[in-house]
Amino acid sequence: MAPRILVVDDEPHIRDVICFALERAGLTSTAVRNGTEGMTAFRRANIDLIILDIGMPDMDGLEVCRQIRKTSGLPILFLSARDEEIDRVLGLEIGGDDYVTKPFSPRELVARVKAILKRSGGNEAGPERRHAIFVAGELSLDRHGRTVMFGDRAITMTALEFAILDALLSRPDMVFSRERLMEAAYGAGTYVADRTIDSHIRNIRAKFLAAGGQGIIAAVHGIGFKLGAEIGRKA
Repeated sequence: MAPRILVVDDEPHIRDVICFALERAGLTSTAVRNGTEGMTAFRRANIDLIILDIGMPDMDGLEVCRQIRKTSGLPILFLSARDEEIDRVLGLEIGGDDYVTKPFSPRELVARVKAILKRSGGNEAGPERRHAIFVAGELSLDRHGRTVMFGDRAITMTALEFAILDALLSRPDMVFSRERLMEAAYGAGTYVADRTIDSHIRNIRAKFLAAGGQGIIAAVHGIGFKLGAEIGRKA
């Protein structure tokens, strides 16, 4: 069955363009015109990913994302007519997986959607990443089941957060540059700002801290990030 994409945008032309591009790429799309309808569709339908406009009346995209993140790690790609970095970072910090700024290329949008879907549902493994389960202290990650646990508590993660943690756990002694983490999370050839990766890292740390976990990801000054040395320690 083709992946099902929910498009939430208050501009009819934008909805039509996105749905046409998705359908042409072999994806199934459903479009709604505001945040309230988006929440209703999310609760009623079996959706694989949401394309969510930030600047909508009634309930904006950031609030929709906050509400969804209370119960679900469903992948969310933000659309925004505003190009300020703060909008991008805020969207990612509350649980967005990626963003595209208007005006956008439908081809780029579809490529980003497919990259997120691959990370959220795929379990391809090359020779160096053939294992399905990684364990470090109280932390465990099941690649095939797409689950993350800290002790006996499940941690809900977005597709990109999962991909970043997966990369770190697969090479626990390696220091990853931001560029290497970008490639692990987004795929080769996709550029995002360093600050975007930092936002995902902060979000991962905050989720584990709320579950009682400290030292999950360590920063290595001037280089990047690695799995924390004190990952088994509880707060």
